Amino acid sequence: MIQKYEILKSVFGHERFRSFQEEAVDTILRQKDLLMILPTGGGKSLCYQLPSLMMPGVTVVVSPLLALMHDQVLALKANGIKAEMISSMQTNEELDLVRYMLLNKELKLLYIAPERFSSPHFMSLLKQLSINFFVIDEAHCVSEWGHEFREDYRKLDLLREHFPKVGIAAFTATATPKVQHDISQSLRLNAPVEIRGKIFRENLHISVETRIKDGKEQLLEFLKNFKNESGIIYAFSRKQTESLAEFLQSKGIKAKAFHAGLANSVKEETFRAFVHDEIQVVVATIAFGMGIDKSNIRFVVHMSLPKTIENYYQEIGRAGRDGLDSEVLMLYSGSDMMMQREFIEQLEESPYKHNAFDKLEQVTRYANAEECRHQYIALYFEDELEVCKTVCDNCAAPASIKADITIDAQKLLSSVYRTGQRFGQAYIVDVLRGSTGQKITDNGHDKLSVYGIGKELSKAYWERIMERLMEIGALKRGEFRALMIDALGMKILKQESRVEIKQERLNLKTKKEYVSHHEDVALNVTAFESLRALRAQIAKEEDKPAYVVFGDKTLKEMANALPQNKEEMLQLHGIGEVKYERYGKEFLQRCIELNSGS
Repeated sequence: MIQKYEILKSVFGHERFRSFQEEAVDTILRQKDLLMILPTGGGKSLCYQLPSLMMPGVTVVVSPLLALMHDQVLALKANGIKAEMISSMQTNEELDLVRYMLLNKELKLLYIAPERFSSPHFMSLLKQLSINFFVIDEAHCVSEWGHEFREDYRKLDLLREHFPKVGIAAFTATATPKVQHDISQSLRLNAPVEIRGKIFRENLHISVETRIKDGKEQLLEFLKNFKNESGIIYAFSRKQTESLAEFLQSKGIKAKAFHAGLANSVKEETFRAFVHDEIQVVVATIAFGMGIDKSNIRFVVHMSLPKTIENYYQEIGRAGRDGLDSEVLMLYSGSDMMMQREFIEQLEESPYKHNAFDKLEQVTRYANAEECRHQYIALYFEDELEVCKTVCDNCAAPASIKADITIDAQKLLSSVYRTGQRFGQAYIVDVLRGSTGQKITDNGHDKLSVYGIGKELSKAYWERIMERLMEIGALKRGEFRALMIDALGMKILKQESRVEIKQERLNLKTKKEYVSHHEDVALNVTAFESLRALRAQIAKEEDKPAYVVFGDKTLKEMANALPQNKEEMLQLHGIGEVKYERYGKEFLQRCIELNSGS
């Protein structure tokens, strides 16, 4: 049997496995169930594509995202692997051809959407096939505790019922331990090998800024660093995506809006133009991005607070999938949280509603955090991580001026304590500021010693103090979202511990100049642009995304190395025998010309 290392090099063009990949491949080859949590860009696809080539039969891949299925099938075909998809995008003739290829054992991978399993006809087709194993991609969609629950995913336990002896490999980029357990139980995995990669994405530099007005000037300042490079900008509403796309177009940036309210033909054209590098930026709601396998996205911007840490982590994960340095920026204001709270308030009372409030609070605390952002995300997913030191704004920035807020923290904590730890944020602030609201007078809290002791300070100021106390764990939420004092809070009250906050957080009008960390070290720019032009020409002729031909990482290595023969070409990242035969010769000729002209 062909060795996995031979396939890794000849088909996928890699000299070695990335972290955790080989363990996943070996688990599948041993026909054991697998549950893998690996960050976006960690190489999950290879974990099941490679063993599929080593095993008899066809691999059935379940994915909720038509765009991702389409992209992966294209990329597999470019690597000489026989793969197809069954989806609503295809004609009856195309579907008949796929069925014919399946029944004649001509395919190695079949991509399908989860709703197909509701069809008895489709289940009948599957039972006629020799299936080596099932893959469940975006497996967090199975969990009601996750951030993208889909009802169709709950029905995937049918796989174990109808195919009890066929292995299942489930993959996701984001899952808390609670969601991880739910995935395993819901899919009825049989004593799965569980592989959990590190949360840290060391090639992503993370920054968060308080949004000034509509954030457009901050966005332009940021985009100066990404001339002719691809990125996604997430906006809160459909209207905002359109107005922001128009604004960017007026500034000479090739941008288009994308949201669920647009006609399918418009969305499809925007998606096609983006993956083919015909436009630079897509301004989108969260309806865009999860299905993109585009490896050369260099930046992701959030123009407002994301709904959850899970959403945020998946969305920033679209950047830098090729491993090259990329940047992510969040612009937010306190109004973002209030708008999202209003949406959640409209939901029916349920555990899901309380879960949504908790997740919103977590992402708000993240936005305001003064500690390492990578570490904060890791802790959210119950992963351990040292501070990043250089790849987030909090770690990379010079030491900020700190303000001592101990006395005000004591005032706020005392208000929580003296009102019985039974009230929420807004009520405590009203007590501090001496509100004459009926609820306060009815409760007799206008007679407390803490009543009105903070009336000279604004509501926004006290909200900042409260945020800081929540961040450091001095305050926590109790039943019905009442504020409660934790152990550290009692220490602060007893003057056994002090509290500091970044001075800039108490002055929201201070403008912060964005400093980019995006740069290519010692890149032969002339050669790279020439090779990129060749890639664009080939991609256009074949009607494929440019990164399916060669990724930016491969092209940059090629530009610097300028290989002069086949052997040197095959040493580059991402070039195996199949890719060389298909595209390598033209690129080799261009490298020879560039070398002779230098």
